[in-house]
Amino acid sequence: MAKQRAKLVVGNWKMHGRLADNRVLLQAVSHGANDLPDDVRVGVCVPCPYLPQAQSLLEGGCVAWGVQDVSAHTQGAYTGEVAAEMAAEFGASFAIVGHSERRAYHRESGETVAVKAQRALEAGLTPIVCVGETLDERESGKTEQIVGAQLDAVLAKLSVEDSARIVVAYEPVWAIGTGKSATAQQAQDVHAFLRARLATKGDDVESVPLLYGGSVKPENAEELFSQPDIDGGLIGGASLKDKDFLAICSAAVAATAAR
Repeated sequence: MAKQRAKLVVGNWKMHGRLADNRVLLQAVSHGANDLPDDVRVGVCVPCPYLPQAQSLLEGGCVAWGVQDVSAHTQGAYTGEVAAEMAAEFGASFAIVGHSERRAYHRESGETVAVKAQRALEAGLTPIVCVGETLDERESGKTEQIVGAQLDAVLAKLSVEDSARIVVAYEPVWAIGTGKSATAQQAQDVHAFLRARLATKGDDVESVPLLYGGSVKPENAEELFSQPDIDGGLIGGASLKDKDFLAICSAAVAATAAR
């Protein structure tokens, strides 16, 4: 029988948001999340300029906040970069690293993603390490090869203790922002593979949260989250609509209760 783990649902706002709209969204999410049980955790990763607003509106509540990237450097002459410790000063809990958009548009290598995960951990943040394959790679039968290499690059850089402090998000590139989603079975198959890969690093590492991301919607969330190795979701577009995001959080509750 699969080990019961807490669910985690994290919103990734990407480059969206304005102060007035953010306030309405964050207040609604914070209020709605108060009704969730303790074994379903909720977070939002906002653009860096909105960290003070997230801290102001969410501090003391049950919704954590974080950033969508951190620098591989701690400080220095790196114009435009944001250090993990800077985010931590605004109470951030999470830092997304290695998102497919960063890997594709900014040419981030596995080594860079691994170093960013290190910087996040050093600052007391939980890195959400993203892995995923393109449609060509899936159709070529290379899914496990690709996501395995992406995960291995991070695990090779971290100690066993630090590896146990990360979160891993499987986001098939072909399903991000396309409206397409992996079937629950397709997602579970990759998550089971990732779980086995994590297990090679140690028992504690095997149980790190594994999230699915890629056009998660209220309509498909419960089926996805009911899979034995899917511990929640990294939510893109739906996290910008409070009713949709909270419905996905409720789906995590239902999936937990059904196990």
